[in-house]
Amino acid sequence: MLTSQLAQYLPILLFFGVAAVMTVGMLLANAFLAPAKPDVNKNAPYECGFEAFSDARNKFDVRFYLVSILFIIFDLEIAFLFPWAITLGKTAMFGFTSMVIFLVILTIGFLYEWKKGALDWE
Repeated sequence: MLTSQLAQYLPILLFFGVAAVMTVGMLLANAFLAPAKPDVNKNAPYECGFEAFSDARNKFDVRFYLVSILFIIFDLEIAFLFPWAITLGKTAMFGFTSMVIFLVILTIGFLYEWKKGALDWE
């Protein structure tokens, strides 16, 4: 009786065993086959726009953060539009007017940022 119950777990143990062997095999293959000497291009800065520096107190342009915050704000706007579009049939006119108010406020903020030059990259 006990052996038949343990035999039911054999496929699970076999699956874990194969997964462990494959994981160790891939890690060992990576350690032996992959080059471990990065070149100049691999260590070059990317996405941040300025060279890497050793001291964290050096001054740099704050526009990088401003653009990222603006992107997050308008990305969240899109995240709110999807559920609104799906439930528009149920929320009817109240849902429509509340979303129009939300979009008008965001548009006013966008126009204000544009007028102040926050989107200009010189």
